[in-house]
Amino acid sequence: METRHLGRSGLRVPVLSLGTGTFGGANEFFQRWGAVDVAGASRLVDICLEAGMNFFDTADIYSGGMAEEILGEALKGRRDRALISTKATFRNGEGANDVGSSRRHLVEACEASLKRLGTDHVDVYFLHGFDALTPLDETLRALDDLITAGKIGYIGASNFSGWHLMKALATSERYGLARHVAYQGYYSLIGRDYEWELMPLGLDQGVGLMVWSPLGWGRLTGKIRRGETAGAGRIASGGAVGGPPVSDDHVYDVVDALDVVAQETGKTVPQVALAWLLSRPTVCNLVVGARNEEQLRQNLGAVGWSLSPDQIERLDKASHRDPIYPYWHQKDFDERNPKPTRW
Repeated sequence: METRHLGRSGLRVPVLSLGTGTFGGANEFFQRWGAVDVAGASRLVDICLEAGMNFFDTADIYSGGMAEEILGEALKGRRDRALISTKATFRNGEGANDVGSSRRHLVEACEASLKRLGTDHVDVYFLHGFDALTPLDETLRALDDLITAGKIGYIGASNFSGWHLMKALATSERYGLARHVAYQGYYSLIGRDYEWELMPLGLDQGVGLMVWSPLGWGRLTGKIRRGETAGAGRIASGGAVGGPPVSDDHVYDVVDALDVVAQETGKTVPQVALAWLLSRPTVCNLVVGARNEEQLRQNLGAVGWSLSPDQIERLDKASHRDPIYPYWHQKDFDERNPKPTRW
């Protein structure tokens, strides 16, 4: 499998990683995503490692920590063959300090994640969201100390605004602390807001993108088409609830374009949607989920081939939406403010 550098770091990662949001199903929300147990997770890990997809992404809040526990069991005896990323910041307890990116919470959350995963280190540690109530130098110094202690390898940010991320990078530079090498964010053919500010920032600052929900919260699986009702699965069970808003007509227009390209390439709609993302600037990894072996093998079919420039252009056109201010205004000043991201 193709590997790419994780942002401006020396770490190379496969272009696909397995997300573990489908592991556990500990509550109603995560049951909609999946309820993969240890046996099922072990089989998925087998397939991933055989394909060179040795990167696994999780978080301390996925099924209340159960996802980390299941991943740890599935990787037992082969941790040295795998890369693991996990996340903290969101609430994972009832106490006043069981939330946020304070030194206390991050250190405790990291230790708890390591215990659940059954390992002494994680390769990438993400802040799951921005904490505006904790000074950034406190957060970044705590992460820097965890790197020095050998408990995490690299750090990243998830779901930050552009100014959140730039402020964090500037704080790291000011105090000589570890900097975010990766951003984990939502990006898909029906959700291209990432291109407006975060992508140019990533290009300028060397921050690589790990894409979550690359199939638009299940809307680009090929199960949703104009005039048809979604069958059984995450969409039918309400698993897309809470996802980014997008009109049905826009989804249909994009899927229509995907259908045409899928027929031309002999691939499936989701494989084409994933391949489009792998052609985009800053993208180094797509986090794909799977309830079962069939879904995982479907995702693996997105690598090892490329879309033609014409096919990419047609998908760009079908998925285009005018950006909000000030980005639409900036489009008129390419002479001094070029747009390599094509939005």
